Amino acid sequence: MSRIVYVNGAYLPEEEAKISIFDRGFIFGDGIYEVSAVIGGKLVDCEAHLARLERSCGEIRLALPWSKAELVAIHEELIRRNNLDEGGIYLQVSRGAADRDFPFPKDVQPTLVLFTQARNFVDAPGAKTGIKVVSTPDLRWARRDIKSVNLLAPVLAKQFALESGAQEAWLTEDGVVTEGASSTAWIVKGKTLISRPLSHKVLPGITRKAVLAYLAESGFTFEEREFTLEEALDAEEAFITSATSLVMPVTSIDGHTIHNGAPGPTALRLREIYIDYARKGGVLG
Repeated sequence: MSRIVYVNGAYLPEEEAKISIFDRGFIFGDGIYEVSAVIGGKLVDCEAHLARLERSCGEIRLALPWSKAELVAIHEELIRRNNLDEGGIYLQVSRGAADRDFPFPKDVQPTLVLFTQARNFVDAPGAKTGIKVVSTPDLRWARRDIKSVNLLAPVLAKQFALESGAQEAWLTEDGVVTEGASSTAWIVKGKTLISRPLSHKVLPGITRKAVLAYLAESGFTFEEREFTLEEALDAEEAFITSATSLVMPVTSIDGHTIHNGAPGPTALRLREIYIDYARKGGVLG
């Protein structure tokens, strides 16, 4: 049975879903997206994802005609119609369809699309073995804090990772790690978690925010600063966070084994805490 997707007010079989070839998301990448995880049939951090969506849209002057409550309801209806127990819900909003011209069109209704993807997050193989990461120069634009649908640079980085036998790419710029191609990058020294400060150079990760909310329970401290690739290679642990990887240990960077090559206790404990939080219908403000 095909998935039921949402397109501009209608729930449709995916084969019947269509948008205009003049949609600005397709023509210009003039749009924003978010991905919320679903675990045990429950949305994880959806409110926080929608708050970030609202912020990103505000930064590109795209007015959202839907309330957060309406968007949550669409997510929940897609879960119900697709009987989704575990996976993700992708949301994309563009400025709408208009004849091709660079300036914003007037009186155009934004395009809203959502669809589900069934995936195994909790028992992902990488959680048991750790994942491999490769580094590559960060080629993205200057406003990475906006979750834009302009993803050509991350696509190229992910393809480079795949062809290198890795599962993620860490992007580097000016001698430091910015973030993963689709994740937040972390290293661990002792009982201290280290990740880059939020700025226009990185996306404010929702799973990052959730992990930091549980620092007291986990027994770790947080040092918000830049770190170099060389420092990461010498770290006791490394891991990534994202809506779809949750907390995922990194055991190799550019072919260099991190510590003893096994998933570290910090990443595993944080993953355990996060999954427990998610199964309880975790919500961040």
